[in-house]
Amino acid sequence: MSALDKNSILPPALSDYLDYRLFLQDFYHYKKELTKNDLRPYSYQLFSAAANIKSPNYLKMIIEGQRNLSDDMILKFAKALSLNKEQIEEFLHLVKLNQAEDTTERNVYLKKLSEVRINQKLKSGEIDRRIWEKIPNWVAWVIYAMIDQEGVVFDVHSLKALLRNKASDQEIESALNSLISSGEIRKDPITGEMKRAHNLMDSAEEIPVALVRKLQMQLMYIGLESLYQEAPQEREFGTLTLSLTKEEFEETKFKLRQLRKSLNKDNAIARKEKKGERIYQINIQLFPVTDVAKSEALTAGKMLNADLAAAPVKKSVQDLAEEAMKAANLFETEGQL
Repeated sequence: MSALDKNSILPPALSDYLDYRLFLQDFYHYKKELTKNDLRPYSYQLFSAAANIKSPNYLKMIIEGQRNLSDDMILKFAKALSLNKEQIEEFLHLVKLNQAEDTTERNVYLKKLSEVRINQKLKSGEIDRRIWEKIPNWVAWVIYAMIDQEGVVFDVHSLKALLRNKASDQEIESALNSLISSGEIRKDPITGEMKRAHNLMDSAEEIPVALVRKLQMQLMYIGLESLYQEAPQEREFGTLTLSLTKEEFEETKFKLRQLRKSLNKDNAIARKEKKGERIYQINIQLFPVTDVAKSEALTAGKMLNADLAAAPVKKSVQDLAEEAMKAANLFETEGQL
């Protein structure tokens, strides 16, 4: 392979992956393809040597899910992968995310991974910092909603107490200053009352999806905390797991969007009459948890169901005995009448 051909092969980008084993697999295939005409093509043994690991097939076992990576092994793998300091942190969170057995722990590492990747994109210029600053974090989002809450004093100390110390002084001050300087909220010069100037994220279509996801993730994470921190009578949590067709999914999604709009409209009308007592967060989620079955499996399943439907029903001795008892009881009852 010529130098030109080698340069045309691009390595897998860590930031594109949510499965570290798949990333390792693609990295290995990339190195194999890159060196296939070399005197000593890339191998699992060479990776182990670069990682200072004795087992020659350790990478293979990790890729196939036979082993998990310890913290020490994560650093050794990072060395063999030639990751820089920022990528090592990203790789660490990705591994922890994939290997976490508890949902809460997975959410923690997903949040950390997302923050690392967004910071990388901000630093490289892939995400415009000016657009980034238009996206409020959860603190600013809630403070903005508190305009409609009765008795709120908009200073850092008071806001921190109402937010139940979930945000630091610096976060609250930064969020409050950002809302005022950007014109989202303003102080009435006569009454001194805080009022809305315009809606947050007026031009949401111009905001990169990754940044909108950041806010959504923060709000969902707060919901997860509430599940453990709030008494049942203070919250409403429910789940529903359904099998849907594509058409039913689209219809359900439409209904949920209409519900959200209806709730928002009713709340806006109610707040014109009087302010609310507390700020509540409603998170609506609808997402797939399985893939569509392959056509071969669907065909096999239909054939099996057809065979079962056509086959005569064979009753066990126990079933026959129970039916006989029921018949006997029936005749006995009729005799009594």
